[in-house]
Amino acid sequence: MFIRRSVTAVALLTATLTACGTEPSGRQAAGAGSARPSESPRPKCAQPAEAPTVPPSPSAPASAGREQEGDGAPHHAENHAYRMQGSLTPESRAWGEASAGLIRAELERVREEGGAGAYGVYDEKRIAAALARLGCGEKHGVYIGNGFYSVHTGDACVSGRVTEDDLTVRVHGAYAEPQPGTGPCVENRGGH
Repeated sequence: MFIRRSVTAVALLTATLTACGTEPSGRQAAGAGSARPSESPRPKCAQPAEAPTVPPSPSAPASAGREQEGDGAPHHAENHAYRMQGSLTPESRAWGEASAGLIRAELERVREEGGAGAYGVYDEKRIAAALARLGCGEKHGVYIGNGFYSVHTGDACVSGRVTEDDLTVRVHGAYAEPQPGTGPCVENRGGH
């Protein structure tokens, strides 16, 4: 009887300690790139006037064969699960790419107006105003800092840098555990 209770206690303790990054049911936490059934959809911003063309789905997922990326250390994937991005459906990616084009155009206007500050970085208020012209604000997880920006358009994350010398735009899924205090589209720099 004592041994059975000890084994049960050890099993429960092990399950509790290894549950980091999982939901209470034990399923791996889904990336925020797609809404979970219990969540309401994310609010939309930076939406194109016309629906984008959705390319046909590839026969094999783009991530196929990439399970062993990195140094192959034991538990590498488990230990870095907090940095995982949600996957994007072809439709979400198409809408995200269309939104990214609108965001790029607004940020290009900021660059054309000039006035970059120290280290070629533009004032955060100007970048925020450019995103606000597209309807993107706090409820969209907008984060701006040191030339970096990120926003969730309701379909995908659009992130990048806007400086005097460079303007980048990248479409991706939301992070499973984003950097605290930033919004869903900023990679967590620490651990948990």
